[in-house]
Amino acid sequence: MSRVLVADRLATATLWGIAIAVVAVLLGIIAHFVLAAAGAGALSPSFLFGNPSDTEIGGIGPILFNSVYVLVLTLLITIPLGIAGGIYMAEYAREGRLTALIRFSQELISSVPSIVVGMFGLALFVSATRIGYTALGGSLALVVFNLPLLARLAEQAIRAVPADERHGSLALGTSRWQTIRHVVLPLAIPGIVTGIILTAGRIFGEAAALIFTSGLATPARYDFSNLDLLDARSPWSPLHPATTLSVYIWKLNSEGLGQFVRQIADGSAAVLVLMVLVFNVSARGLGRLLQRRISGA
Repeated sequence: MSRVLVADRLATATLWGIAIAVVAVLLGIIAHFVLAAAGAGALSPSFLFGNPSDTEIGGIGPILFNSVYVLVLTLLITIPLGIAGGIYMAEYAREGRLTALIRFSQELISSVPSIVVGMFGLALFVSATRIGYTALGGSLALVVFNLPLLARLAEQAIRAVPADERHGSLALGTSRWQTIRHVVLPLAIPGIVTGIILTAGRIFGEAAALIFTSGLATPARYDFSNLDLLDARSPWSPLHPATTLSVYIWKLNSEGLGQFVRQIADGSAAVLVLMVLVFNVSARGLGRLLQRRISGA
């Protein structure tokens, strides 16, 4: 057997071993939290949708609502800005010092520790504005952290569209914007949607940036009939303090108060892990589905 063939098989076996180890670690994390939560009776409708309690296991309903609320609010700001940035970088920007500076800034912000972004958000969105800890402040901090990622993913998805598609559209007499809108973006949708879902998973699991911006107070009960968006007591208002699931887990483990802290923390961690896993799996599945729909394959 030649050395090249032996080296190829060793490399293949090594890569397979690494892949299996990564999957095993992931399954171990999921199994640990799910089994621990199930053993404590934490994974139930009453736990998912009930209110927190100091005398029993209670639930995470308001906290789970805050997580989804902050996620939606962040995506409402991040998606249009991220796609617009991707279009500019892929279709309009000329290669030069400006584009190099933009890409360097994207990579730099993406690599900044999230706790630093949280402290920046505390200084700018909490202290400077004097509105206190709010869902809006947390969302803006997450926009700073995740906008460069989504813009870069959108740019890559748009650049992946074959140049022949653009040339064919322009040859028919359409403008550049019409080509981008009716030809390039539809073909880039699978990659853009995948980027959005991956960004959503990252937002949903974020904790450090939200500790300093959205607050730590555990909501006891929400009045969902209060639809006043300017009332900080309304759960629908972006001005209400919004402790998310990841922040709640950190709080439980750091304070350690109450008889059922361990069960609640395990149950909350299981929900968080499963939802982030759903985001990542759905990103791949939805991307492939859209690709088949558009390509007709």
